[in-house]
Amino acid sequence: MKRRQSLQALGAVALLPGLAWAQAPAWPTRPLKLIVPFPPGGTTDLVARLVATPMANGLGQPVVVDNKPGAGTVIGVDAGAKAAPDGLTLTCVANSFCVNQTLVRNLPYDGLRDLRPVSLMGQSEHVLASHPGSGIRTIADLRAAAQKPGARLSYASFGSGTSAHLAGEMLREQMGIELTHIPYKGQAPALNDLLGGQVTLMFGNWPEFRGHVQSGKLVALGMATARRSAHAPELATLAEQGVAVESNSWNGLLVPAATPDALVQRLNAELRRALDTPAVREAFAKGGISSLAGTPEQFGAFIQSEISRYAQVIRSARISADS
Repeated sequence: MKRRQSLQALGAVALLPGLAWAQAPAWPTRPLKLIVPFPPGGTTDLVARLVATPMANGLGQPVVVDNKPGAGTVIGVDAGAKAAPDGLTLTCVANSFCVNQTLVRNLPYDGLRDLRPVSLMGQSEHVLASHPGSGIRTIADLRAAAQKPGARLSYASFGSGTSAHLAGEMLREQMGIELTHIPYKGQAPALNDLLGGQVTLMFGNWPEFRGHVQSGKLVALGMATARRSAHAPELATLAEQGVAVESNSWNGLLVPAATPDALVQRLNAELRRALDTPAVREAFAKGGISSLAGTPEQFGAFIQSEISRYAQVIRSARISADS
């Protein structure tokens, strides 16, 4: 009799974890925060806002975009790395996340240890553009302008350590010319100064530059792609003009490293569903953005390869955070 009662008691205890799980509140129970370490107006901000609504629909809670620009995206990424690992704080990163692993000394976080990947999101090709008042319309024009006595040519970037910064340094090194780097807190303010003629050149995302090029407010010197872009086949590549500079902007989603696997998988599934909605697909196609949705493991491998690729560029061109 005592043995039967003991077995019954053990059975009841064995059921407790499952009972507790069944009675646990559904996730998420509060709004999610999506940190974008850039100011509003750039491609990463656009992609984040495009996926926020369909992700909110799938999760049953609002997904609120929180722009935290500054320090070459370090401020925003640091906030995401130090957030509670409850799946309620997401961070949308770009190329600079991988660049900063090599470029920035004493990062307040470790990108590989303190954050974990959810998925890649999208990618935009870069164009090298100039202000029409500069008279620079081709790479040959740029070389001639740089050789003039007293030439003072500058290029804008989204910030120190961003893909536009590294592309500008690669251009300077390959052409053997003097170019002054002017970093901004994001693409939007940099583009505004390029349009105003305060800077000479800029590598930027084709989706944001296309309208200005077509209207004549900017001049496209060439696409920073290996072959002619399907989004702008009429534009020559920089490689066709003797400068082998390739550059783009990608973005992806990260969460704090201790976030449970189940939440990461759920976020991955909801993000991939969001990227596959007709509204997002149409916006990507219209904006010249390619979807790169995949698994957390694929994004992790991509991050490792990008860190290695950018480290080689930084060391070869002797780029510093103050370049």
